[in-house]
Amino acid sequence: MTAIIYETFEKVKVFEQGQAGAMDINTKLAVLDQIYRVCDDFTGKLDLACQKYCAHCCTCNVTLTTLEGYRIVRHLISSGQSNSFEKLQPALNRKRFQPVVTTNELAELCALEKDLPLESSDPAWGPCPLLKNDECIIYAQRPFGCRCMVSKQNCQEAGYAEMDPLMLTLNNVCLQYIEHIDAHGFTGNLSDVLGVMAKEQNRQKYKSSKLKVAGTSLIANLPIKILMIPPEHRHEVKPILDSLNNIQVPMKRSK
Repeated sequence: MTAIIYETFEKVKVFEQGQAGAMDINTKLAVLDQIYRVCDDFTGKLDLACQKYCAHCCTCNVTLTTLEGYRIVRHLISSGQSNSFEKLQPALNRKRFQPVVTTNELAELCALEKDLPLESSDPAWGPCPLLKNDECIIYAQRPFGCRCMVSKQNCQEAGYAEMDPLMLTLNNVCLQYIEHIDAHGFTGNLSDVLGVMAKEQNRQKYKSSKLKVAGTSLIANLPIKILMIPPEHRHEVKPILDSLNNIQVPMKRSK
């Protein structure tokens, strides 16, 4: 990846010459794992209240990309937990957060100083369908939307999460990179994405960038054009950007 070119909103070139679009599914998953690792390494150094069975923030409002959904579905099938797909059906019939813009689209709207669409989300709508006795059944495979939700204080006791503004900036940047490598895919609510990816024919079409989602609430991903980094966070964010830009993209061996 190339270096960051700083402007009011950071401009970035990653996976040049259509590299992201040319990646096969295994390459994209390998890059996704590296992005997760960058995030986990950072949050692992923070003093957080989050711990096992702390599921107050684990609601039905989690969003993710189709790449992350593919990763989760593949894990559920390979680990003999495909019956978990049945738990999604009730979730699909109740109120949940369904985004109308992706993170990269939001960045473009902010840079152009355009009005942002109204979106509503309420934790009272219910828990994540993949929770069992306050424990995540896909914890090691959880999407970035779960990994980035951290708090300095106990959310249940305080009634809300306490997140540093810098953490929010870092989260947005990582979300933008994840969307970028899945630029031919889609974003949506966890239940909606997994509902689509649970079907074998959809997974096969997704792998060949031919997935169609007409009739669903999923929205098309976009490549990065602008990064959402406030000027006051440039210095602190630079090491994370360096780590992301130095991700090694596995290259196919020529036959």
